[in-house]
Amino acid sequence: MSSTLITGIGVAAPGGLGAEEYWQAALAGRGAIAEVTAFSTEGCLTGLAGQIADFEAKEHLPSTLRTQTDRSTQLALVAAGWALQDAALQPGQLADYGMGVVTSNALGGFDFTHREFRKLWRQGPQYVSVYESFAWFYAVNTGQISIRHGMRGPSAALVAEQAGGLDALGHARRTVRRGTGLVVSGGIDSALDPWGFVAQQVPGRTSTATDPARAYLPFDRAARGSVPGEGGALLVLEDEAVARKRGVGRVHGELAGYAATFDPAPGSGGEPGLRRAAELALADAGVGPEQVDAVFADGAGVPELDRVEAEAIGRLFGARAVPVTAPKSRTGRLYSGGGPLDVATALLAIRDGVLPPTTGTTEVPEEYGLDVVRGDARELPVRTALVLARGHRGFNSAVVVRGFAL
Repeated sequence: MSSTLITGIGVAAPGGLGAEEYWQAALAGRGAIAEVTAFSTEGCLTGLAGQIADFEAKEHLPSTLRTQTDRSTQLALVAAGWALQDAALQPGQLADYGMGVVTSNALGGFDFTHREFRKLWRQGPQYVSVYESFAWFYAVNTGQISIRHGMRGPSAALVAEQAGGLDALGHARRTVRRGTGLVVSGGIDSALDPWGFVAQQVPGRTSTATDPARAYLPFDRAARGSVPGEGGALLVLEDEAVARKRGVGRVHGELAGYAATFDPAPGSGGEPGLRRAAELALADAGVGPEQVDAVFADGAGVPELDRVEAEAIGRLFGARAVPVTAPKSRTGRLYSGGGPLDVATALLAIRDGVLPPTTGTTEVPEEYGLDVVRGDARELPVRTALVLARGHRGFNSAVVVRGFAL
């Protein structure tokens, strides 16, 4: 079976607009978590978030797109454009119906929906349907990217919270294998408005720390929760034969394996499904645990969830047998954007032979048995990487990426 290659990367993340800017910030461990400035956070569990401070839609998009979309879609449109530019896709190289879009959205466009809710409420409560607004918005990123770039092939929008971005990539690979030559895929989320910010704190996993440098500490003894963030990454997935035919000079890597599982029902006593997702993804890629050079962890920053992930990694690889990193500690959890951003980071790690650190984490409990990359970036030849993600209420997803030379 022909390989599914990743030929383009587009990143819009806290502390880094564009893949290279993001990558340098990740290697340096520069934290992008700070006090929210756009609105008052009085009464919230936290006033911190991973914000993209230097993004101005007017610098990247025409006014018609800016007025018809919210921040999440604006970021997605820009990231998609960068990914396609990185893939060196030229107009007319592929037929419209030979290109598709598969994205994930977890937060449903809180800012846009909130604005529309207020408009409709002024017309009368009978006109308000919040659920319809949310359902419609989950597909907006996919639709807008498809329209702007003339991609009329098979497309989809997935919803699985933090795991959804990896699920989108898995679905995109299936789409490529079924005959669509190129698919833009990944996830971008943004809900840093008052309504969305409060909603993200409802599950009770938000850090209450006030120091941005110590608020989100995956696998640390002092971990007390995570911090919301915005952004993510969009990637160009392409059939190997198609990429060769259109003369692609280089690729970032291969999406070699993917799998998703659900946790058992609460109280059933069953083992969480994360390890099984990782095992299935490795089997799908045709590699064994000993061939994995690095793990990009979900890194919830919640002690009980960190223990579950540490146990899954330990049972699969052995104690401290593989380096583990969670670079999202410097950006916050990006929901559907988190997994694709980790995939982009893994591909850059493969390119440069270096793993970015888990910013802020200093003391990993001995019982976790993890070799967490802390402090400085770690130079290390990386050929194959495992990326893990978990969504609220039991979603688990895993992706295997590896280097590939045409």
